[in-house]
Amino acid sequence: MLDFLTTLAASAGGLAGIWNSIVHDFSNLTEPAALAAFGQVLMIDIMLAGDNAIVVGALAAGLPSDQRRKVILIGIIAALVLRIIFALLVTQLMQIVGLILAGGVLLLWVAWKMYREIRHAGESGGSAEVHGDEHSGLKPAKSFAGAAWAVALADVSMSLDNVLAVAGAAKDHPGILMIGLVLSVALMGLAANVIAKYIDRYRWIAWVGLLVIIWVAGKMIYEGFVDHEVGVLNYVWPGTVAAH
Repeated sequence: MLDFLTTLAASAGGLAGIWNSIVHDFSNLTEPAALAAFGQVLMIDIMLAGDNAIVVGALAAGLPSDQRRKVILIGIIAALVLRIIFALLVTQLMQIVGLILAGGVLLLWVAWKMYREIRHAGESGGSAEVHGDEHSGLKPAKSFAGAAWAVALADVSMSLDNVLAVAGAAKDHPGILMIGLVLSVALMGLAANVIAKYIDRYRWIAWVGLLVIIWVAGKMIYEGFVDHEVGVLNYVWPGTVAAH
C-alpha cells in the first residue's frame, strides 16, 4: 500500500518526480488499469463533493436565510481547507494502522446515505442555496452554533474519507493520485453545488457513482485487514499476512 508513496516521496527532484509520475500515468491512460483508476477517482471526487454540499445545505436548512448562508459558506470553506490539509498529509495518514479500514467502513456509510438520497427515502426541508438537499433525510440544526458544529464534524469525516478513497483507488498510480487530490480540492471549492444539482437531475450519474464508491469501500476494507504494512491482521496476529 505504501510502496508507491514512499517511492514518490524519495524521487529525486521532488516536484520533478511528481510531474514525471503524472506524465507517466496519463501517457498510459489507455491501459485498462490506469483508466479504471482514473475513472474511479473522478467519480469519487464528483460524488463526494456533491454529497458534501448536500449535507451542509441540509444541516443549515432550519436557520433563517442570513444565518443559513453563513453556515453554508463556512461549511464549503471548511471542506475545502480540510481537503487541502488531508491531501498534504496523505502519506502520513496512509501509515496509520486501521485508518484505511475505518475509511472503508465510513465510505460504506456514505454509500448508504447516498442510496437513501437517490431513492428519496428521507425528506427534509432543504435550503434554497443547495439543490437536492431536501432528499438527504438529515434533521436540520435549530441554532447557528448547532449547525456550524454539525457541519464541521461532517466536513472532517467527509474530507478525510475523500482523500483516503482517492488514495485507495489510485494506490498503484501516484500521478493519478496527485491529480485526484487536486481535483477533489478544486471541485469542492468551485463546483460542489453545481455538481449536487446535476447529480439530482441526472440520476444515472448518482447510480454509477454509488457503485464505484461501494467498490472502492470494499477494496479499502479488504486492504485495511490484509495489507502487510498497515493491515490490522498483522497487528492482531503478527505474521498472518506475508509481505508482497
